[in-house]
Amino acid sequence: MMEFDPARFGALYADEYDDLHNPGTTDLSVDLIAELALGGKLFELAIGTGRVALPLLSRGFDIQGIEASSEMVTKLREKPGGDTIPVIIGDMASFKTESTFDFAFLVFNTLFNLTSQKAQISCFESIAKCLRPGGQFLVETFVPDQRRFRDHKDVAVSRLNADSVWLEAVVHDPVRQRLNFQRIRYTPDGMRIAPLLMRYAWPSEIDLMAQLAGLSLVNRWGGWQRETFTADSKMHVSLYEKKE
Repeated sequence: MMEFDPARFGALYADEYDDLHNPGTTDLSVDLIAELALGGKLFELAIGTGRVALPLLSRGFDIQGIEASSEMVTKLREKPGGDTIPVIIGDMASFKTESTFDFAFLVFNTLFNLTSQKAQISCFESIAKCLRPGGQFLVETFVPDQRRFRDHKDVAVSRLNADSVWLEAVVHDPVRQRLNFQRIRYTPDGMRIAPLLMRYAWPSEIDLMAQLAGLSLVNRWGGWQRETFTADSKMHVSLYEKKE
């Protein structure tokens, strides 16, 4: 199976990211983060093109970030206010910053773009080191669902019209908890494929990663409107706190 370093995502997707990767929850996520952060100093892991950071900046928050892809940061810099946000170009699995923060967040399943358990644990350790005592870390991911796979494979149609079709093919590796995607587009302009590799983790495993870094679970919701998290939840928004 393919390997996938963090910078490759931006190289493949930056040009179309804002058009094709909008989860439709931006306003809700910004509202909840702004409420939880209480006007503190913010840090976003995988800040990307600024989908969440820029609305928070417009609300008066002091925000910084880290991003592996220089292409994504270029898109951020092109937007109003984007050139004022300090951004570290680096790997969120292992970074250092001399600043300390009141609140940090990692949204839209991006924890799973780190493709090993070791890297995900290191990410929690890195962010814990730059949170002040009592600081909080919010993580949003999907809840793994293996029911979609047959023989550890699946192909789905994501878009279809008279002259084009978009397919998503995935091979599931349950031992390594990896999803190996190919996103395939057939359009009048030709065919394009874009790979993606993710390493999923169960909520309980994410809690253990946090615990190893000195963070404890404060709350878990089944969505950005603080829905109750249940066995049927397809996603979770989890809030951790650094011990005093």
